[in-house]
Amino acid sequence: MLIVDVALFGIPGITIWAVQMISIPFFAAGVVNGIGHFYGYRNFECKDAATNVLPWGVILGGEELHNNHHAFPSSAKFALRSFEFDIGWWYIKGLRALGLVQVRRVAPTPVVDHAAQVGLDTVEAVILNRLHVLRHYGRSVIVPAYKQEKRGACAMRNRLLAGTRKLMIRDRGLLKPAEQRRLRLALARSKALDTVYDFRVKLEKLWDDNAQSNDTLLHSFKQWCHEAEQSGVASLQEFATHLRRYRMQPATA
Repeated sequence: MLIVDVALFGIPGITIWAVQMISIPFFAAGVVNGIGHFYGYRNFECKDAATNVLPWGVILGGEELHNNHHAFPSSAKFALRSFEFDIGWWYIKGLRALGLVQVRRVAPTPVVDHAAQVGLDTVEAVILNRLHVLRHYGRSVIVPAYKQEKRGACAMRNRLLAGTRKLMIRDRGLLKPAEQRRLRLALARSKALDTVYDFRVKLEKLWDDNAQSNDTLLHSFKQWCHEAEQSGVASLQEFATHLRRYRMQPATA
């Protein structure tokens, strides 16, 4: 790496490399593993509390993008949004340009084919991109339903709904008992929110049940889409239509 740094960046490259080698064991293993589970933002609802902590990427080589890394642990690239910076990825790109490394895997990106029919590859694409799917579901289904419910609620009901949006989006395994009770109470008072949350739970079961055969999996997916499109919730209907168009990323030569 030192030789490549000199070739790509000159003497300043040596300094950056040296600072990183000294700081990463402490900051990445110590600070990020501590702070990165209690403070920051989450792009994806992975099964643990990992968060992204900015703006330390220049020093930590992307390790501060902890949520992204836990969501896609085998990805060589940690940065997934336009404002996120992963200097480690730029090192990898430089090494790849020199023919010294090959990038085997990066985080998947959803592919939507508006003309295709629903098939097993649709389900495979949905499962592969499940964290993207849940993020999209939260933004395009849960958030609109929550806002609409709050607009039509009285002051007392608004107090009950306060904070419910975050609980509906949060991974269920991370909810504390008090949060679970609060969520159940809110959903019991709102048919619309209960509906969209129930559909989210059913959607997650598609990839949580590993024992399903391909035929059963495809049937369950089609059934979910059909029921969502018959739900009467406009945002849920639109989401189901969009989900039917998922496809696997074309293979590259």
